Amino acid sequence: MTEKNTPQEYIARNKENFLAGWFEALRIPSVSALSEHKDDMRRMAEWLRNRLSSAGLAARLVPTGGNPLVVASSPEIPGRPTILVYGHYDVQPVDPLDQWKSEPFEPTIRGGNVFCRGADDDKGQSLAHLFAAESILAARGELPVCLKFVYEGEEEIGSMSLESYLQSEEGRATLAADAILVSDTDMAGPDTPAITNGLRGILGCEIKLTGPSHDLHSGLYGGSVLNPAVALCALLGKLIDRNGKIQVPGFYDDVVTLTEADREAFAMRPFDEKSAYAEIGLKQSFGEPQFTVLERRGARPTFDINGLTSGYQGEGGKTIIPSTASAKLTFRMVPNQNPAQLFENLRAYLAEQLWPGVEMTITGSQMSSGFLVPLDSPFIQAAARGIERVFGKAPLFIRDGGSIPVVSTLASALGADVILAGFGVEEDAIHSPNEHYALESFYRGIEASVAILEELGAMKYER
Repeated sequence: MTEKNTPQEYIARNKENFLAGWFEALRIPSVSALSEHKDDMRRMAEWLRNRLSSAGLAARLVPTGGNPLVVASSPEIPGRPTILVYGHYDVQPVDPLDQWKSEPFEPTIRGGNVFCRGADDDKGQSLAHLFAAESILAARGELPVCLKFVYEGEEEIGSMSLESYLQSEEGRATLAADAILVSDTDMAGPDTPAITNGLRGILGCEIKLTGPSHDLHSGLYGGSVLNPAVALCALLGKLIDRNGKIQVPGFYDDVVTLTEADREAFAMRPFDEKSAYAEIGLKQSFGEPQFTVLERRGARPTFDINGLTSGYQGEGGKTIIPSTASAKLTFRMVPNQNPAQLFENLRAYLAEQLWPGVEMTITGSQMSSGFLVPLDSPFIQAAARGIERVFGKAPLFIRDGGSIPVVSTLASALGADVILAGFGVEEDAIHSPNEHYALESFYRGIEASVAILEELGAMKYER
């Protein structure tokens, strides 16, 4: 084999081709939350299927009750592990549109970054593995592992179709793997690679308080009727103290104490608190004072109000007592906490704190557990060697504060280890206007994927 026929050389020669493919995918407005983009979802799934097929993989669409899954696989190689690449092709809505500096679905390069919805989350990151497979197959004619892909179109709205597919024998057989490779997380810094070995779980719910049968005149009824919005504010104020401590009884019972090794790992991450908060327009952090900012983000439970709705929201004033008030809440949970049990504890606590004069309904919308991947996993160690080859430094092992519920589901359903090797950074503004992804990160992601797959193929492996 000559040097020019290596996957790395193929990548160097085909950067424009990969950039063009990435831009094609970015221009498809695959917003799963909005029904008006149903056809775009199908178009994006077909684009992925066709690109996977062109690379030399057996690819097809799997119809579901929602958006189709895209699955692909290479031939099995005796004595080599099977690696499943997971990615999602749906993206967040673009609102507020007036805050974008360029069209949200027209990729635009500024300052070495590509600005577009989905640039990082998750098209830029997950396509790296597809392009890595293309590069290896073009250069060598075969992959170092049995490689499978699954792209879903509902990660941003709950992954219902993929979770349903995993409940079937066909789904588990199709996606069966020894390890799952995911790029939907961040590095520890712009030039500091990382493997995420822990994610927080999530409990999402909505509270609705109902008072009078219709909005009332606040002059005629004020002082004699409990205002649902006032009752809701009082109720929410009982959920957390000024130091960020959640007040629901039993909430911390299963939280595992951080070890000295855990705290040392957090301390190793490059992080300038002052500049990080200045970047988001704040002068100080918030939360439990006995923990550092990164510990609070990655290894402590949290409570947040995601939305509040009640009364008149238009221009000017309207003197009413609203009939209803509601709030959307999320709790981020650390490994070992049980979201179903915590939901019941929450329901009971809120019922006790509720002022008389309104009725409450509470519904759960998301429940998934957090998880930790043991660092002695041979798959994790092989991935770390691959990343070090590309970056020239070993990746840090970090715990991420976010939640990717379907990853936990995949790991449980398939009995596989998870490799969370992402190449984004916190500043990429995912889910926000002006989402972007560095060109350098995009290309290094492809190179790192090649190296990871090569190291996984070279590891000692017994099924």
